[in-house]
Formats: sequence, C-alpha cells, structure tokens
Amino acid sequence: MGVPQTMEILSARAALVRESLQKSQNVTENMVSILGSFDYRLSALETAMRPTQIRTHSIRMAHENIDKTLKAAESMLAQFDLTRKAEAKILRGPHEDLEMYLEAISQLRSTNRYFTSNKNFKRNEAILTHTSNLLVKAISKLEDEFRQLLTNYSKPVEPERLFDCLPNSLRPSSASKQGDSGSKNSSEHHNKSLEASVFIPPTLIPPRVLPLLHDLAQQMILAGHQQQLFRIYRDIRGAVLEQSLRKLGVERLSKDDVQKMQWEALEAKIGNWIHYMRIAVKLLFAGERKICDQIFEGADALQDQCFADVTTSSVSVLLSFGEAIAKSKRSPEKLFVLLDMFEIMRELQPEIETLFGSKACIEMRDSALSLTMRLAETAQETFVDFEEAVERDATKTAVLDGTVHPLTSYVINYVKFLFDYKSTLKQLFQGFEASDPDAQLGVVTKRIVQALQTNLDGKSKQYRDPALTQLFLMNNIHYIVRSVRRSEAKDLLGDDWVQIHRRIVQQHANQYKRISWAKILQCLTVQASGSGGASGDAGGGLSRAMVRDRFKTFYIQFEELHQRQSQWTVPDSELRESLRLAVAEVLLPAYRSFINRYGQIENGKASQRYIRYSPEDLERMLNEFFEGKTFSEQKR
Repeated sequence: MGVPQTMEILSARAALVRESLQKSQNVTENMVSILGSFDYRLSALETAMRPTQIRTHSIRMAHENIDKTLKAAESMLAQFDLTRKAEAKILRGPHEDLEMYLEAISQLRSTNRYFTSNKNFKRNEAILTHTSNLLVKAISKLEDEFRQLLTNYSKPVEPERLFDCLPNSLRPSSASKQGDSGSKNSSEHHNKSLEASVFIPPTLIPPRVLPLLHDLAQQMILAGHQQQLFRIYRDIRGAVLEQSLRKLGVERLSKDDVQKMQWEALEAKIGNWIHYMRIAVKLLFAGERKICDQIFEGADALQDQCFADVTTSSVSVLLSFGEAIAKSKRSPEKLFVLLDMFEIMRELQPEIETLFGSKACIEMRDSALSLTMRLAETAQETFVDFEEAVERDATKTAVLDGTVHPLTSYVINYVKFLFDYKSTLKQLFQGFEASDPDAQLGVVTKRIVQALQTNLDGKSKQYRDPALTQLFLMNNIHYIVRSVRRSEAKDLLGDDWVQIHRRIVQQHANQYKRISWAKILQCLTVQASGSGGASGDAGGGLSRAMVRDRFKTFYIQFEELHQRQSQWTVPDSELRESLRLAVAEVLLPAYRSFINRYGQIENGKASQRYIRYSPEDLERMLNEFFEGKTFSEQKR
C-alpha cells in the first residue's frame, strides 16, 4: 500500500473523529439543556413545598406549647390544691397538731415563691395576696403559741432545787437554808475545791418542749418577726429569772442601804451574796444560756441578744450590791469579806467569760471585771488602813493584870485569817505588785506586827508599876511569837525573826525579876559589920535587932508582892511556870540560907516570933503569883 492510500485512510479516519466529536458536543449541549430544565423544576417544587413546611413547624410548636400549658396548669392546680389544704390547717390553728401546722406554713411560703416566680400567670396577684394574708394570720397564731408554750413551761426555780444542784460542801444545812448559807469558816474556805466542778444546772424547760420552741422560733425568724420573738422571749424568761433570784433571797440594795446597815446584818448579807453569785452564774445563768442556744440554734445574733437581755437586770442587781460594798466606808473587819467577794469573782471569772463572751454581753462582762478590780483595790486600801489603825489605836483602858491585850489577840487573829486567804492574797498582790507575792505577804505581815509592837510600847507606859510594864510586854510579845510559830506566818517572817523576839520576851522577863525582886533580896543579904561575931551579934555580922528588922522587912515586902502580883496574870502556863521557877531559883536558896544562919536567935526561943514562913510556905505562895486572883479570892 502506498503513501497516497495511507493518507486517504488517515484523512478518512480524521473526518470520522471530527464527526464523532461533533456528535458528542451536541449530546453534551442537550444534557446541559436537560439538567437546566431539572434545576428549574426542583426550584419550583421547593417553592411549592415551603408553606407546607411552615404549617408543619407551626403545628409542632403549637403541640409543644399545649404540652407546656397543660403541665403549667397541672402545676398551678396542684399549688391551688396544696394551698387549700394548707389553709384548712392554718384555720384550725397550731393546737391540734403543731408539726402539721408548721408544714402548712412552709407550704404557703412555697406557694408564694411559686406564684412570685411565675408572674406571667393571669390573676396571680390575687392568689399571692391570699397566701400572704394567710401567712400573716399563721405567724400571728405562732407568736401566740410560742408565748403560751414558753409561759406554761417557764416557772421560777425553787431554792431547794437550786441547792440540790450544788456540791455537797456548798449546800446549806437544813436548819438554815437561807439565813447563814453564805457564811464560811476557814476550813470550808480551803476544803471546797475537791467538789468545785460538780455543779449541775437545773432543767429550766423540759427537754421535750425545746424542739417545739425551736421550730416555732425558726418559722417566726423566716417570717421576719425577729423583734416580736425577741420581746416575747426576753419578757417571759427575764421575769422568771428575776423571780428565781428573789425566791433565793436576792434583793436590790443601794449604797445608802449598805451604809445604814449594822455590821452583823451586813456581814450576813455579804455571805449570802457570795452564795447567790455562785448559784446565779454556775446554775441559773448557765441554764439560761443552754436553753437560749437550743431555742435559737442557727440564729447566733439572736441567741446572744436574747441571753443578754434576759440576764441584764439580774446581773445588775447582783453586781450593784458588790459595788456598794466595795465603795462603802472601809473598816478592818471588812477586809475578809472583801477577800471573800474578790475570791468568788475570781472563781466565777472563767464562767463569766464563757457565758457573757459575745458582743451583746460585753457591758455585763466588763462590769463583772470592774467589780473584781474594785474589790481588789478596796482590799489593798483596807490593808493600809488596818496597819495605820493598829499603830494609832488609842485605847485608854489598860489591862490591869498585865495580860495579853485585846488588841494583840485581835491583830494576831487577823494575821492568822490572812493566811487562810493566802492563795487569794497572792492573786490580789499579783494584780498590783511586780514582786514575788509571798515576799509581799511577808512584808505586809511584818508591818502589821511592827505596828502592833509600837502600839504596845505606848500602852505599857500607862502602868505606874514598872514591873507590871515589863510583865505586860513579856506577855504580849510572847503571845505574838507563840502565835507566829504555830502558823504559816513563820515561813514568811523567818527563824531569825522568831529568835530575835524570843530574846525580847526573855529580856522583859529579866527586867521584871530585877525590878520586882532585887530590893527584897537585899533583905536576905549579909553585909559584914566588922565586929566579927561579938556576943551581941546574932552571928555572921548582923545584930539581933538587925536580923529581926530584916525578917520583918522581908515579910512585909513579900506579902505586898504576893497580894499585888497574885492579881497579875501570865496566861501562858509554860511561861508562868518558867517565871515562877526563875524567881524561886533566886529567892528560895537565899531565904533558906538566911534562916539557917539567923533563924536560931536567942537560943531558938523566939524563932517562931520572927520567922512567919518556912521555905515551903514561900514556894507555895510563889505558886499563887500571876493567877489573876482578886483580893477576896486571896483572903479565902
């Protein structure tokens, strides 16, 4: 096959390809035309379907709204039904079933919240007004119920019940449950600590009633009736607390009342006040705090304010008496009751801090602390007053027999009582002095004893007989030393002080012997005459006339001493025997010696005429010295 033939074949084939392409293009154009027609038709169909879709969506939304409306209607109808039931319970009042009544109030509150949160309901204002009015009536009835319930179960506590709540050591005797309940002796003062923690507050309101009162209070608080609740609680519980204290014996006394009162009566009232303070704080106030906390649990501010207002009047009555005593005219006998009062305030301080620790009670807490400090200051000032009073005591009536002066026994007993209050005094000194409390107590004791000695020196000068002066000082200093040695004062004053004052006692005893017996002993002294036993002498240097004169003078002086000093008194038996022995050891040997030497004058014929007493007689008569006998007793 040649080239031309080949070209023809290729040309034919190219022509066939062009024809095929032309046909393909025609088909494509036809397909585009057909597809364009489909797009138009679909668009028209969509336009035609849109209203149907809108109607379908509207129907679906309508169904949903109908469902919601039906549900809301059901909920509203349920609220109406619950409100109707709650209204019926409210109208019946809380007496039949308080728990159901409180549930009805809660339901009314829930209904109010429901309609308040759905304000789109028509005429919801009417139901809101209705439920609100019902709530007002319900809370008013609750107030009445709370008042009635609290009144019925709030009764004054009888004193006997309060006494039963005390430790055994602090309970008054059955013979005097109120009169002497507060007075205490020194043994009780120190032996009460073992039972100090056994205080059992009385049941002021039955436990079964407290939850009901709590629920009532909670509903009133939720209703915004705090002030009404506060006034009801304060008026009822405050009055009952005051009645309990009045039954116990607490009374309001002013400073003028205290000043006009006799000391014996005032001392008894102070003792009772100490007892009342302990009962009030540890029992009554503690009990009030407990029920207040339970009734107003969850409302701390109301708890504190109610407790403060319930107790404020009673606290004022108790503290005002203490203030009146602290501010009254000072006197030595008041020191120990001041210390008793200071001690009870210190004892109660932890309870006072706990019970009255809130901001609402700060005034009462500060008043109690102020009283404690005032009592401490007055006690300190009374110390100084007492020291000055001892030194200045101007009692003119001397003890005629030279015995221990009443001032001495009074002061020493005073000092002994001070040591019964040793721990209290330490607390008191710590509040005012930076030094060691023991050292401070020692300084105070020394000053008081020194003031007493200064005063005794002055009183001793009232005696005309110098021997009685020495006997008086000996008796009184000995009494002081003996008392110190037998008390705790010895530890503070020290052994050196005791030894020094024992020597002072001995010095006065020696002075007494010298003044009383030196002159009479001279009658028994033999002075050499230089004649050396001439026939006219009785022997040993004295003439018979001199011997007779010596015997006579001796007996006159001895009988005079016996008559006078038998009326004098040495109250301490050991000191009395010691002094008699000291005199006998000097007098009797000298008398025996004188009799042996000069007793047989004129060949013994006249010895009985001149010798009235044997040595044994003198010894017997010496044993009658310092017995405080009257002249008539001596004659008998």
